[in-house]
Amino acid sequence: MFIATLKFADRSRASQLMEGHNSWLRRGFDDGVFLLAGSLQPGLGGVILAHNLSKADLEARVLEDPFVAEGVVTAEILDIAPARADERLAFLKG
Repeated sequence: MFIATLKFADRSRASQLMEGHNSWLRRGFDDGVFLLAGSLQPGLGGVILAHNLSKADLEARVLEDPFVAEGVVTAEILDIAPARADERLAFLKG
């Protein structure tokens, strides 16, 4: 499981690329890879919880995000090995 942070580096083109970024997010959810996406507060960027793929595959996927490709955000991927989870999230323990 991974947490990807997407922190703003240059907001000047964010509105122009928002549609492509949202399509990229939608594809991640449709593929069953993204479990959660949301904003880093206060307005610092975004975060994605991802699973069911390798780190290399997630890195490649993140590079396809128009925000990343165009330098609107910088991405960091954190690899998490879940050890405990609420029953509702037990599927994340693999």
